[in-house]
Order: sequence, then structure tokens, then C-alpha cells
Amino acid sequence: MRTVIYPGSFDPLTNGHLDVVQRAAKLFDRVVVAVAKNEGKHPTFTLEERVGLVKQAVKHLKNVEADSFDRLLVDYVVGKQAQAIVRGLRAVSDFEFEFQLALMNRKLNENIETIFMMPKDTYTFLSSRIVKEIARLGGDVSGFVPVHVQAALAQKFSGVKK
Repeated sequence: MRTVIYPGSFDPLTNGHLDVVQRAAKLFDRVVVAVAKNEGKHPTFTLEERVGLVKQAVKHLKNVEADSFDRLLVDYVVGKQAQAIVRGLRAVSDFEFEFQLALMNRKLNENIETIFMMPKDTYTFLSSRIVKEIARLGGDVSGFVPVHVQAALAQKFSGVKK
């Protein structure tokens, strides 16, 4: 079974992330969307909330599952018996950082490949950080995230001063 891991903080999951998941699901037998604990980023949503939002977004995809991890990615990949990591690239500016990560992961475990995928051009400008800022300021994020994520953002920021 060809398995790929799609890691990220997904705080929150965007339509760009979903686009990469759907593309990966066509290429692999099993896709694991792995939500990173990474408290250093001070996430808006808890780890459990992020995993729940991902699960709801991918429930219609039979070969996709959501999980979380809090260890070295390459160790997680081996534990899931996966062959590859998929990473989304929105723009050239993402490439340098992602390239460094891919090389480091290869150094840690040369048997794990990293595959870069670009989302649809309509999503190349999307980032979770920008979506959260728009939502925090009361803007419409309906075109950027699934409906349930939009509702979760609205609830999260309902008491925030604009």
C-alpha cells in the first residue's frame, strides 16, 4: 500500500490544504493528514480541535485519514509505514524553506521521499495566518476555508475586539 503523510499545523485547514489532500488522494492508496503539535507556533485552535476540523473536511475521501504527531516527522512516517511526505508549495518563497526541510528529512532517513505539490492557482495566495487575521477582523473567509472551519473561526473570534 502506497502511503503518504501530509504534515502541517493546519491552524486552520484551508481550501488550499484540501486541494493538496485531494490531489494526493488520487496518487496514493492512503493519505494521512498529520497535524503537528508544535506549541511553539501558539496555535489558535488546540491540537484536538485541529484534528477534528481536518477529520470533518476529509470524511468524504475514503483513503484519507487525520492524525496528530509530536515527534520527528521521519519517525512518524516510519511508524505509519509510509513511503513519502507531501508538502504544498504556494510560491517560490515557500521553496527554500521546504527544500531545506526535505534535505534534512532525507539526511535523517534516506528511504523517505518528499513530494512537492502545488495547489490550484486560485489558492496560491492562501495561508492559515492570513485567513485567521481576516476572520479575527470580522472579514468573510467563506471562499478560503470549508464551511465548518469558517464556523469554528467565527466562534473562536466572537469575543475578540476589532
